[in-house]
Amino acid sequence: MRILIINGPNLNLLGTREPEVYGTVSMADYLDKLEAEFSEDEISYYQSNIEGEIINRLQEDNFEALIINPGAYTHYSYAIADCLKNIRKPKIEVHISNIYKREEFRQKSVTAASTDAVLSGFGMDGYRLALLSLKA
Repeated sequence: MRILIINGPNLNLLGTREPEVYGTVSMADYLDKLEAEFSEDEISYYQSNIEGEIINRLQEDNFEALIINPGAYTHYSYAIADCLKNIRKPKIEVHISNIYKREEFRQKSVTAASTDAVLSGFGMDGYRLALLSLKA
């Protein structure tokens, strides 16, 4: 299966950004772990701090399933939500932290309704759980 993982703004800093919230593992290191465990699948990764670039990548349509962590765009990007609505493939939204235990503005996701499921609060393992779900 060709699976695309997209991370939004500031998630390029995983491993060093607020380690008490996001942990100390970089996305590159975690991707190595995922690729080893799911070696029969093709896992692509894309990260951008720019909303339009994320939309452009989603519209490339060269994947069979999607895992997306929109970062802060989760809470206000109707443009990404609209783009996700038009993707007719399995898609799961992932959040490393439990957004419902954080600041009030982080507790609403405008993108979640455009995905099939949401995983929140499982740390980096949320990506792995999403992969398992997509393969089931």
